Amino acid sequence: MQPSRDISRLIEIMAALRNPDGGCPWDLEQDFASIRHYTIEEAYEVADAIEREDYADLREELGDLLLQPVYHAQMASEKGLFDIGDVVFAITEKLIRRHPHVFGEEAARNAGGAKAKWDEVKADERAKKAERKQVASSILDDVPHALPALARAEKLSRRAASVQFDWPDWRQTLAKVREELDEVAAAAEAGKTAEIQEELGDLLFAAANLARKLGVEGESALRDANVKFDRRFRYVESRATQDGVPLAEAGLERLDGYWNEIRTKERG
Repeated sequence: MQPSRDISRLIEIMAALRNPDGGCPWDLEQDFASIRHYTIEEAYEVADAIEREDYADLREELGDLLLQPVYHAQMASEKGLFDIGDVVFAITEKLIRRHPHVFGEEAARNAGGAKAKWDEVKADERAKKAERKQVASSILDDVPHALPALARAEKLSRRAASVQFDWPDWRQTLAKVREELDEVAAAAEAGKTAEIQEELGDLLFAAANLARKLGVEGESALRDANVKFDRRFRYVESRATQDGVPLAEAGLERLDGYWNEIRTKERG
């Protein structure tokens, strides 16, 4: 079998890997649950390649991510649930339905209008899904539980804000962050472990809400902060090595001095 630019070849390869007669033993052992974490990991690797602006890696990582729906669809087909054609039909039908201003007769003059129509259609979809499942509909429906906690907090607060359950501006949101920080301090002073965890959760949620109010994606901001910390701490390690000082014996004052060196350099 030869590689191809045609996605049908990928589907054929996946079917061959799952074929009980001569397929791959590892692939044959997998199920939806066992590969779900790979699906999440591949999405993060795509994001990482984008952030690094490494487009050769991006091409490869997008291929790895593309494999995931093909893999899941193959297993679903084996169980008689659906196949990759059903997956493609579902997303094309959804895109057409959610863009009546493009594929229908309605008009959207700008991006804001297009977003409003998208939200309107999604709200209708949530209501119909809840009716089908015979449960009460909520604007918080379909915010995935599997999202990273910070990203989910931001999305939950955005949904609530869509019905005006929101602080009027970022200053009041910042005041809420400070209030939650004080409550963390009070819980820490009291030494109440369960209360500390709860208050820290409230603080992080408030911080995610503040990021949204300021027009910043909290998840991206934290990833950037992680990258910055990684870079600066590696500098601290290298400086300690240059001075011949074991890192564990350097002491906070010396290490903080190295840290301030790299901060000053980076800020120009």
